[in-house]
Amino acid sequence: MDFSEIIGQEHIKSHLQKSIENGRIPHAQLFVGVSGSGILPAAIAYAQALLCSLHEEGSPAYFSCASKVKKLSHPDLHFVFPVNTNDTVKKHPVSSLFLSEWREFVTQHPYGSVFEWLQSLGIERKQGNINVDEASDMMKKLSLKAYEGGYKVMIVWMAEHMNTSCANKILKLVEEPPEKTVLLFLTEQEEQLISTIRSRCQKLHFPLLSEEAIANALINSQDISLEKATKISRQANGDYNRALHILAHDSDDLEFEKWFISWVRVAFAAKGNKKAITELIKWSHTMAGHGRETQKKFLSYCIEVFRQALLKNYKADSLLYFKTQDPKFSIDKFAPFVHQNNIFEINTALEEASYHIERNGNGKIIFTDLSIQLTRLIHKKELV
Repeated sequence: MDFSEIIGQEHIKSHLQKSIENGRIPHAQLFVGVSGSGILPAAIAYAQALLCSLHEEGSPAYFSCASKVKKLSHPDLHFVFPVNTNDTVKKHPVSSLFLSEWREFVTQHPYGSVFEWLQSLGIERKQGNINVDEASDMMKKLSLKAYEGGYKVMIVWMAEHMNTSCANKILKLVEEPPEKTVLLFLTEQEEQLISTIRSRCQKLHFPLLSEEAIANALINSQDISLEKATKISRQANGDYNRALHILAHDSDDLEFEKWFISWVRVAFAAKGNKKAITELIKWSHTMAGHGRETQKKFLSYCIEVFRQALLKNYKADSLLYFKTQDPKFSIDKFAPFVHQNNIFEINTALEEASYHIERNGNGKIIFTDLSIQLTRLIHKKELV
């Protein structure tokens, strides 16, 4: 994958290219941003530039090297990513056991999310992990000499899924890597990486993509009109992967919308209504039956809807993109209940619920507690 294939992020591409030209290549780097902003395509393009720097650009050897990187089969390019057991791998799951599936996934969905990756493996009801067995594999691979005599690059995708044992075991590797070894940690949630890893990496933050960049990419790759591309880019909120889902009409948001609407309606009616409380608990138990990745994705969706409602309440219409499929639910009517006196508490409650789900908390308890909090918060009066 070449830098020219990456959507937007011009200043980041320029920075990465110049760092190679100037020979200033940090051995451990942290790419921070949502998957739809292009952290993985950028990492692969950077790896290609490093691995192929041995050869004169435009030469047969250079094209051969670039072709191997594009196929994700270059012997000096290694990947680590969240995995779990499935029908094929019964125990000790590590990335090397899923390489064929990974190559297919990245080829088709370079901007894809971790949830989609786990879906492709048929384990979306489980959490993806990077465990201590993976650490042993990483150290073994990077201890070997580079096959082609140049750099070795290891891309750790969604590094926040590393457990503590794995992170501690590779700490020495991060501090003192073998010569000409580059570690690229990619993460959406850098705060979930242990501080000893974060502090030893040079950070590069990937902003959300501009509406113009997403619209142009859709026009060029999906052959749609400017009007349609512009509309989708506004709804995508800087995430190209989300834009593709909206275009394909297969976004989880349609299902999430139904869950959200039923939730807030029952929560609103639950104040002083015992029957509604029973319905709220029933909803919470239903949510607990979904996979943890689905639960976390739904909570992220809720955070965004509440944010959109707040913007609507304070008349920031130029920033709005939220539209419901349910004609009986109106963001205009819902917005007055989301304001400065409850939005921070609502957002905190949703983030804490996601945090506890990430750590294998009891789903029934988490969603019941969250629902009871919402019942109180949504009735809170706005300060004048």
